Formats: sequence, C-alpha cells, structure tokens
Amino acid sequence: MTIGAESYLAAVTAAIDQVARTQTDRVRRAADLMTTSLRAGGVVQAFGAGHSEALAMEIAGRAGGLVPTNRIALRDLVLFGGADRAVLDDPFLERDPDVAHRLYALAPVKPDDVFVIASSSGVNGVVVEMARLVKDHGHGLIAVTSLAHSGAVPPRHPSGARLADLADVVLDNGAPYGDAALPLDGGGAVGAISSVTGAVLAQQVVCEVVARLVAAGETPPIYLSANVPGGDEHNRHLEARYAGRIRRTA
Repeated sequence: MTIGAESYLAAVTAAIDQVARTQTDRVRRAADLMTTSLRAGGVVQAFGAGHSEALAMEIAGRAGGLVPTNRIALRDLVLFGGADRAVLDDPFLERDPDVAHRLYALAPVKPDDVFVIASSSGVNGVVVEMARLVKDHGHGLIAVTSLAHSGAVPPRHPSGARLADLADVVLDNGAPYGDAALPLDGGGAVGAISSVTGAVLAQQVVCEVVARLVAAGETPPIYLSANVPGGDEHNRHLEARYAGRIRRTA
C-alpha cells in the first residue's frame, strides 16, 4: 500500500463507508436513548480519555450540538477536585480504575442522564470502570469503540471486561487494530482513523436526536456558533435552563 495524502483519504473514506453500512441501526438506538433522557430532563454526559476526549468534545458544547451536554475529562481531577496539576503528567492515568470513581463523584450527574463513553481500544481501566459505575447507577450507556482493536488486545481492567461488554449500544468506529490505516514497510502504520469516524458517528447521533424532536413538534436546544451575531445571547439563554447541570471545561 502506498503512503501519502491520497492513500489516507481513500482509507478514511472506506472506513466512513463501512460505518455508514454497518452502524445505522445502532445510531438510531443510541438516538433513542438520548432522546428519552433529554425528554425526562436528563443531560448527555460524554467521557473520553486520551485522544478519545475529542469525541466527547463533538458531543458537548459545540456549534450545532445539543445544549444539555456535559464533558467529563481527566483534567476534572484538578479543575474540580483540587488535585495537584502534576497528576495529569502520569502517562498511565487512564489505566487506573480508581480515577473513574473520582471523576463520577465530581460530575454533575442526575439519575436521568445518559452517558457516551469513547475509547477506541475499549480496554483501559478508567473507561471500563466508568462504564461499570454508569450501569451500576442505572444510566443508559452508549460506547464508541473499535471492535477490531478491542477484541484483539487483552483487557486491562481487573474484571476482564471491555467497554463494549457493558454498553447498551455499541457504535463501532471501524478503526483497524492500532488505529492507523497505512502500514509502513519497516513496521508500524500511519493515518489514524478513529477520530474521524468517531466524529461522524457523534454527529449522526445528534442529528437523529434532533430529527426526533422536530418530528414531535419540539424545539431542539441547539447551540449556535459563538462566532455569529447573536450566538452568545442565544447560547446563554438555553444554558440557563440547565444551570448546575452542565459545565464547559477549558
């Protein structure tokens, strides 16, 4: 396989096509969970560690997205938990199951909230333990992961579980083992897939939720870009409905 911009474009386009062919029903089921939660007054709690935090950012607090959304991140340990900044320098922080308990306790979670947890590998301790906590507390759980990768590596959680084992709906991002799509002759690969396909899945689910609300004659609470006239005022007005329920971390 050749290496270059066109080769990557072909690989990521094929991955998006795969997601389109295989995940439509799961996207609709995820939208059902979210819509039910929002109608009950819930908030979408989104969590991802490492590069998977990018998917949480697709869900929570962006233009064209749902207002009742909240991003949980490892930095919450410092911003809201008072931990020393140096804790974030630990390269293995996302492998520690105990961190999930601290993050869940710090988050503004209510019973009707639904969770989206992203992890392409789906095996690290913090995401698996967070998934366990989410289900123990009775929340709906949507996982975004790579089934190809997750099934090919040993789980790191003491229970032996993977993220996909615990979710109500699993969205497969179609990323290959190791995430990168273009193999190199000397070993390794280049051209990561999961961030792109994960963003596609996240936006598909949001659009499905909005479609359901509009079809029912409801006005969806959607962010405008803060970079268009009136955007800040529009967004502050909607955010006020969810005071104390959502936060926007830096």
